[in-house]
Parts: sequence; C-alpha cells; structure tokens
Amino acid sequence: MTITAGAHMRAELTSQPETWARAAGMRAEQALLPASGARIAVVGCGTSWFMAQSYAALREAAGHGETDAFTASEVPAGRGYDAIVALTRSGTTTEVLELTERVKGTTPVIAVLGDDSSPLVDLADTVIALPFADEQSVVQTRFATTALALFRASLGESLDGAVADAQAVLASPSDPALGDAEQYSFLGLGWTIGLAHEAALKMRESSQSWTESYSAMEYRHGPIAIAAPGRITWQFGTAPEGLQAQVEATGARFVQHPIDPMADLVRLHRVALDRAVGRGLDPDQPRNLTRSVILAD
Repeated sequence: MTITAGAHMRAELTSQPETWARAAGMRAEQALLPASGARIAVVGCGTSWFMAQSYAALREAAGHGETDAFTASEVPAGRGYDAIVALTRSGTTTEVLELTERVKGTTPVIAVLGDDSSPLVDLADTVIALPFADEQSVVQTRFATTALALFRASLGESLDGAVADAQAVLASPSDPALGDAEQYSFLGLGWTIGLAHEAALKMRESSQSWTESYSAMEYRHGPIAIAAPGRITWQFGTAPEGLQAQVEATGARFVQHPIDPMADLVRLHRVALDRAVGRGLDPDQPRNLTRSVILAD
C-alpha cells in the first residue's frame, strides 16, 4: 500500500478544532496547572519552547503571576520558582528529562505530554496527558496547539472562537500564492511571538524553506531589510500601526488574517504541508529530524 507524503501531518493538522475543543473541556486537568499568583517557569524544546513562550506571555498578561519561558537546557539555577511546567510531546526529550531530574525534590514539575507511557511520567510530580493529541508525523501540529488550547482555557479564555475560526480555515480553499514565496518572515506581538517562531520552524522543517521570525516591533529594526518582491511578511494577530504600508512599500506581500492567531497557525500548517509536498518532500519524515531528540551519553 502506498502512503501519501505528509498523510499523517494532514490528518493531524485537520483534527485541530476537535482536539482544541476537547482540551478546553478538561477542567480537572486545567486545575492541576499552577494556581494564580504562583511564580513559574514553562519549559520545552523546539516547538514546545515556542508554545511555552505563548503560555508565559498570556499568563503574565492576565495577571496570574510572574511566568518565564525557557528552552529546557537553559533554565537558570536557583531562581526559586514555585513550579515548573514542562511541555513535551514525546516525554523522552533529553533536556527535559535532565532538568526534571535536577530539580526533583526542590521544585515541583508539572508535565504536559502526549505519550503517557514515557519516562517523564515517573519523574514528574504531576502529569497532564493529552494522548488524543499525540502524533505520528515528525513535524508537530496538533499536539502543540492543543496544549496551548489547554493553557488558554486554564486562564479563563473561551476557545469557541478559535475553534470556529480553525474550522473555517480548513473548510476554505487554499491560497496557492501563500506557498510560492521565496522567503517568509513571521511576526507576532505578545503571546503571538511564540506562534511566529513556531510558524517559521514549521516551514523550515516541512519544506526546507528560508524563514525568519521576530517580534513585530523589532522587525523594523533591521530585518525589514530583506523584504522584497516575491517574499512574504506574515503577521499573527494585530500588527503595529503603519507596518503593513512599510512592508508593502518594499514590494513584499503583507499577510494578516482577522481571525484567532491559533487558527491562523492552522492555515500556515496547511501552507507548509502543501509547499513540502509540492517540492517532493515528506514532512512526516523530514530531513535530519527525528520525532524526539534523545542525546547519547
């Protein structure tokens, strides 16, 4: 039987509205996350780090307490956090396991993971498992956004609008021009900076494309120099005043959609998949990547 390139990624990315709604209803699991007022760090690697950045920005902006985000290998020692939230699809990522072992007995670790049989389950103090969002594709889509949906719901947000927007994106025709650019710059503000970083990573992983990502306010401090005809600058969420005109003056295409930014990431997932397949690539098995980074001793 022939398996179509990217078949797992396509099935997984299109299931996101359903998995978000399920995560939004997990009230008991949401209650296991740090309480309002706790000083916490959120950690992960790769995609999970970018979702950690989004959660941290949302939690702190909503007034729930100081919230830092780190890649798991760079968590400073001695910060005195009340808890660490460790996000990992596989539960086998070396840096996350090493951090959990290092802080065990001193700082509680709440693991949010996809594989509830992984080694992290026995190491963490609390486990929130999302096995229904786990994936077969190496390139992550639904696990990351489903975890973020869980986090957003835990902060009191309704995900109804995001789910509806994602459903509309998936039901609408693709825009082929979005997949034809020479170069992509992804931008965000606040919690959507993490989404911008994740969008850039998805395009690099899936289709070996030249992508960059920035805070939208930082884009004019140098990076806009690469904007040019045939290139795309894609804003997640609200753009700074005047930015669209400045980008369009370079000849680049400015992309912004008036929908929930997480749903716009679903659009990007589809663009990345279609671009990859169009180049003869399989994002389920991308070059030089594995489903989990497990470092040798």
